[in-house]
Amino acid sequence: MSTKIPHAHKKGLKLEAHQVILRPLVTEKGTHMSAHHNSFQFEVSQLATKAEIKIAAEELFGCHVKSVNTQNRLGKSRRFRFRMGKLANWKKAIITLHEDSPPIEFF
Repeated sequence: MSTKIPHAHKKGLKLEAHQVILRPLVTEKGTHMSAHHNSFQFEVSQLATKAEIKIAAEELFGCHVKSVNTQNRLGKSRRFRFRMGKLANWKKAIITLHEDSPPIEFF
């Protein structure tokens, strides 16, 4: 079931829902947010917009999304043997669900 993206003026790739949301971020803070604030954290594609993330979450998880907040995270510097390297940049999305929406189950 493919839906149209509301921003028709956007050029570039058209991502499928499973290409937009890459993986859930299961951390202590994220678990607290899901239990108390009905918010869930995901790693998403760097090309994805907030509208695309909202549509993908509703399509994949069957929930009703209230808002989407995003963060572009810079990769950290790490030492690899005798050299300094850099981890990849990535994008994080915090998806807040409506109160009447069923929660997203990971396990």
